[in-house]
Amino acid sequence: MGLDVLQFGFAADVAPVASAWLSMLKAERRMAAKTLEAYTRDLGQFGQFLSDHLGAPASQKDLGALTASDFRAFMAKRRNSGVESRSLARQLSAIRSFFRHAEKSGAFACAALSAVRSPKIAHSVPRPLGEDQAKLVSKAEDFSSDDQAPWIKARDAAALTLLYACGLRISEALALTPVQVSSNPMVITGKGGKQRMVPMVAVAAEALDAYQKLCPFPLAKNEPLFRGAKGGPLSPRILQLLMERMRGAFNLPDSATPHALRHSFATHLLGNGADLRVIQDLLGHASLSSTQIYTEVNRKHLLEQYAKAFGSR
Repeated sequence: MGLDVLQFGFAADVAPVASAWLSMLKAERRMAAKTLEAYTRDLGQFGQFLSDHLGAPASQKDLGALTASDFRAFMAKRRNSGVESRSLARQLSAIRSFFRHAEKSGAFACAALSAVRSPKIAHSVPRPLGEDQAKLVSKAEDFSSDDQAPWIKARDAAALTLLYACGLRISEALALTPVQVSSNPMVITGKGGKQRMVPMVAVAAEALDAYQKLCPFPLAKNEPLFRGAKGGPLSPRILQLLMERMRGAFNLPDSATPHALRHSFATHLLGNGADLRVIQDLLGHASLSSTQIYTEVNRKHLLEQYAKAFGSR
């Protein structure tokens, strides 16, 4: 997988090490396909850079002899090409992973890489909706145009309600099957194939029941639950466009996207006293640090409310 890219820039003795690394990421780390493709591309770009930088395809011996300056030169070139810090950090992460695998397998080792720091990434805070705004998603059925079939209106309302009431990613919601939503809690398969348990709350169950009763297509128990107008799997673009229209109709902020409903789910749980570890489990975050960002969102909201109440006094 992606081996041709890797060979373009590296010497022949590096290819089997790269191939074994990719196999390890897929089988042992259960890395998502898109992430695996990105890591493959990242290492291929590094190999191509080294070929130009060293004047010849880099061999295992060359890789073991690289200096911190060599790695920094690669990052500087990528930066000058317009690559942002987040992408640079991912590329460096991919390179570190490859070198760690090479060292563990006994192929080669490069101590200089440990002296290279990851680029600083601008701190971004999720932008959730207010509780009243988030609850408007249940009005998707009323908002849909009059010429739409009742089952489509019910589908839209059910899908958006799931995103907010259960904190699902849009890809997770659209991958649900009838057998999954028939159990409580649901077993959700998230990034990297990792599974988690998510309670089916009453408002979501009611919306799903209404949709399933109206859907004109047979819903086999292990096939996608949400269907497009012609019966195929529902495209995420349909929900994204729906949210765009709802922003105008309900005067919602530009940050009101399907994914913002997941942020809203986490922020509102935290604001109502839910434990951070529980929220981590519900969201399927591998690290608590990914969940802790919602404490900052909650703190920011409290400060804004305080300023409104007392700022002018």
